[in-house]
Amino acid sequence: MMKIGSVQIENGVVLAPMAGITNLPHRLLAKASGASLVCSEMVSANGLIRASQKTLRLLDSHVDEKPLIVQMFGHDPFVMAEAACIIESMGADIVDINFGCSVKKVVKTGAGVALMKNAGHAETLLKTVRKAIRVPLTIKIRSGWDISGKQAVEIAKIAEIQGVDAIVVHPRTASQGFRGMADWSLIAKIKQTLSIPVIGNGDINTWQDAVRMTKETGCDAVMIGRSAIGNPFLLTQTAMALKGEKPPENNPDQQIGAIRKYLRRSIEYLGEKHAMYTMRSRLGWFVKGLPHNCRFRESIRQLTTESEALDLINSYQKDLEIFLSKQ
Repeated sequence: MMKIGSVQIENGVVLAPMAGITNLPHRLLAKASGASLVCSEMVSANGLIRASQKTLRLLDSHVDEKPLIVQMFGHDPFVMAEAACIIESMGADIVDINFGCSVKKVVKTGAGVALMKNAGHAETLLKTVRKAIRVPLTIKIRSGWDISGKQAVEIAKIAEIQGVDAIVVHPRTASQGFRGMADWSLIAKIKQTLSIPVIGNGDINTWQDAVRMTKETGCDAVMIGRSAIGNPFLLTQTAMALKGEKPPENNPDQQIGAIRKYLRRSIEYLGEKHAMYTMRSRLGWFVKGLPHNCRFRESIRQLTTESEALDLINSYQKDLEIFLSKQ
């Protein structure tokens, strides 16, 4: 087991923050699937201190997803400290600062991976936020602005000195985005440098990848993002594998079951009308890699009611069972 500050983590599987994806229904599904720790969408510090209802909505939580990380982004140390206090007051178990987002509209404000350009500013920001809150503080970084990874090592050292409780390393540069291969050797280097927990992130597409990352880097946990969007069963498999247990094979019934759970949670949270609008694109996530999924993905584009969605899910499951029985 790993501890981040005072927070005990049951296993080494963490759900990554993903803008527009890791809302409350998605996090609850991930938690139920085996993630020991889940993270909110990236939250604007400026939006929080201005009491933006849209931003505050991102802090909605439920006891079943605990412990919860809320990730925030911004540039001004005092604004970030005030926002961290708001996040803490609303029940987050851990506050995370984003040092890794490479989206242009975030970077041009001095936030995200732009924070890795100026070590002095990063130090001031971390010191200010750390003093403002009592809950654990973490950061999520990239390699930096060049392939050497020197900025990542420097920022990681500063973070530990300033009282950061754990660090997530996504070893791609600012310009890479999600392209190319993640340089896991940088995770290993930072792990060897620090005494606080280091969580590895990047290119974990299977549970075997997660096991290999922990062996090659010595990281304390793995953070999984895009590969688990429509396949929460990957979180189950990874949690078992990291405990030394043999994970079960991929199961189509698990993926179909996840669709139903996600649909129900989304309706409860968003209401039927809003949920159905989002389900037109999101339900397709859960059939990726399954046979004959094109017809299902096409059929959900005009969803308006829960009953329509369930009828389409049931119909697809029957077709899938027939197809697989003939294999």
